[in-house]
Amino acid sequence: MQSFYALLALDLAAERSREIDEQRRSRLLLAELPDRPSVVRRVLARGTAAISLGAAAATRRLDECIADDLGRSLALEN
Repeated sequence: MQSFYALLALDLAAERSREIDEQRRSRLLLAELPDRPSVVRRVLARGTAAISLGAAAATRRLDECIADDLGRSLALEN
């Protein structure tokens, strides 16, 4: 039974060692990447921002229209 635990401990140690090696390789690869974002990411970010700004403007206009309609309906009731 002790040899089973010894083999299990060795297997776990080897697995942890592989994980550490993978993490080290990942860090090395990431260190080689350029610091600036890619062109695709930049274009997508700008497109998303434009859509968001457009949606916000449309929402503000809609809110103004609804507020005007609500104001008129309240004025007619009095």
